[in-house]
Amino acid sequence: MTATHLRWGTDELSLLLSFDTAGPVRLLALGEAETLPDPTREPALCALLAHRALPLVEIQTAGSGRLGTSGKRHVDGTASGSLRYVHHEEAHEQHIGGGVRSLRIRMADEATGLRVTAVCTVREGIPVLGTEAYLENVGDGPVTLEYVSSFVCSNLAHRLGDGERWEDGLTLWLAANPWSGECRWSRATLAERGLYDVGMVPFGQTGSKNRIAVTSTGSWSSSEHLPMGCLEETGSGRALSWQIEHNGSWHAEIADRFDDVYLALSGPTDREHQWRRRLTPGETFRTVPASVAVVPSGGFEAALAALTRHRRATRRPHPDHQELPVVFNDFMNSLMGEPSTKALLPLVEAAAAAGAEYFCVDAGWYDAEPPGAVGPGGVPGWWDAVGEWEESAARFPGGLKEVLDRIRDAGMVPGLWLEPEVVGVRSPVASALPDDAFFRRDGVRLTEWGRHQLDLRHPAARAHLDGVVDRLVRDYGVGYLKLDYNIDIGPGTDGPDGATSAGDGLLGHNRAYLAWLDGVLDRYPTLVLENCAAGGSRTDHAVLSRLPVHSVTDQQDFRLLPAIAAAAPTAVTPEQGAIWAYPLPQHSEAELGMVMVSAMLGRIHLSGRPDLLAPQQLALVRRAVDTYKTYRPLLAGALPRWPLGLPGWRDGWIALALTTDVTSERAATTLLALWRRTGAPETVTVPLPWYAEADRPRLVFGAGPQPTYDWDGRERTVRVTLPIEGSAVLLSFGADPCAPA
Repeated sequence: MTATHLRWGTDELSLLLSFDTAGPVRLLALGEAETLPDPTREPALCALLAHRALPLVEIQTAGSGRLGTSGKRHVDGTASGSLRYVHHEEAHEQHIGGGVRSLRIRMADEATGLRVTAVCTVREGIPVLGTEAYLENVGDGPVTLEYVSSFVCSNLAHRLGDGERWEDGLTLWLAANPWSGECRWSRATLAERGLYDVGMVPFGQTGSKNRIAVTSTGSWSSSEHLPMGCLEETGSGRALSWQIEHNGSWHAEIADRFDDVYLALSGPTDREHQWRRRLTPGETFRTVPASVAVVPSGGFEAALAALTRHRRATRRPHPDHQELPVVFNDFMNSLMGEPSTKALLPLVEAAAAAGAEYFCVDAGWYDAEPPGAVGPGGVPGWWDAVGEWEESAARFPGGLKEVLDRIRDAGMVPGLWLEPEVVGVRSPVASALPDDAFFRRDGVRLTEWGRHQLDLRHPAARAHLDGVVDRLVRDYGVGYLKLDYNIDIGPGTDGPDGATSAGDGLLGHNRAYLAWLDGVLDRYPTLVLENCAAGGSRTDHAVLSRLPVHSVTDQQDFRLLPAIAAAAPTAVTPEQGAIWAYPLPQHSEAELGMVMVSAMLGRIHLSGRPDLLAPQQLALVRRAVDTYKTYRPLLAGALPRWPLGLPGWRDGWIALALTTDVTSERAATTLLALWRRTGAPETVTVPLPWYAEADRPRLVFGAGPQPTYDWDGRERTVRVTLPIEGSAVLLSFGADPCAPA
């Protein structure tokens, strides 16, 4: 058995791979280039790593199964073990953001005719690896795929100290993502999550056969969990964080194998998602992409900083990323889906007075039902009749254009809400489009909560939506579309001919939706598109790499919102994460301050009832918005930190910091938002270990009783007092964020 090795990557992140003539290509280790094992000087270590390593791409096919183990894990597939190295190609390209290195490794199984190309990408200066795989059947007969990994890596515990068990030495961060309670991160050891060293490897077994599995099934990619996670070495702070960059079903698993730990990431699978792909000779398949960040120290927070830089480097450019306009939306704690000319015109005037730059008319502008009509399940009457997206004459007797013109006259850009992927069962569109333009299973069109789901692989479905968008942009002059999505259609569709697995039908639609978004932005490159799916139920990089604004949550209680707002930068860049700011006349001055601070380190999405505020209340809101406009250019380059730790749902004190780097134009700045919630003591001490200057912090924004704050330069802590519960403050350290650059 002869093995050769390849070291590839950048100084910040490199891979060590082995090419074995008697086995598949394997990823032995990844990390900083200087920390990788040297096969020449450390042959025994590299041999051990190779013994524990999995194939570079894990594949399971119908009829081949696994070897050496059984159970629910997606590793040790016979098909992947049969692959052999063919050749590899390296490339180095210069992009606007810096150099990009890519590696393509080609493997083949001559017996089945399956060819696999693993693609790895890394950007210079960013320790994040992007991976995906391409499969092609060049054989004589069909091959049915049941699982293909996007990323798989073993040996994640090999750096632990002697005598340190991986079940205790590695902690796993995962994020539950409940509706209106998004980004609920938790940290626990592998043992605490149910994975133990059961001591069976010395007896010839591979490991425990157990796994920690996190799965999302359906068209809401993040309705239960964020498609993210992080493995962290408790002692050293070395961390590997990942994200699966897909807007549909996905799977992640962590398990033990030969006294070490592996991570496997993928899109849909047969076991979990009813996904199979039958490749006939000549057909191809591409996995969903995944990315992993690896940092030598700093733990989860440092890994998230790397992912934040990666997200910025890999998204579609849009002017909104730098402009960060303040948007008013008439839904949340405002009109709640009941817009009309009479209701909107006072809000237009008040939104402009509050400093809004865009005004989005949310759900209901097309509603022909009587005001207050109730639809299925307690929703508005229009719920099961949507799909034509034509204005309601009853709600807008002078035409919707009258309202949109008033928005423009007030100095704002008009926008509208759409839910493009659904068609209500009572909509004329439901019968106008062909049956195979919708999701079906067993020949039956699917219905979920009074809606049908369009299948955007079908040209009639795409043509319908293109016609809607073109008409709204052309005839109404909208510059903003909020794209919502309020159903989860389940595992997928077997349409159009019933021969496709449900999971593969959903995957095809997911990709068609992304292509449709690209087409809209190709035609209208300055049109601002907002991503929304029942709040944050589609928080994934597949969509966020295309759309410049993301609706983080539907949370209506301003007292609960800080826990979401402070955690949001784990999943979305600050300049894309839209947080509601809904001032109401019953709010006290301090409560209004809390309402506004929650949105001031992201994207301010005003709502509520500014038209009913007292003059001094409206002036406070305007002061917050004007202050935000002075420093918002900094957000597009800032990195998040959590000096009190990631927020718990019931934490009394919550903190979020955004830090900027030193540039030729400006010294470094830290913006620190602090919230004091019910039951918390009035004073908190916040560590800022990265800030070493001696000058006192500045008050950027606050409302209500005056806060006090004292900087301890020796301890690098700030002691902050907020006199009353339900209040918040925004401070800055270093260069004045509100001063001109």
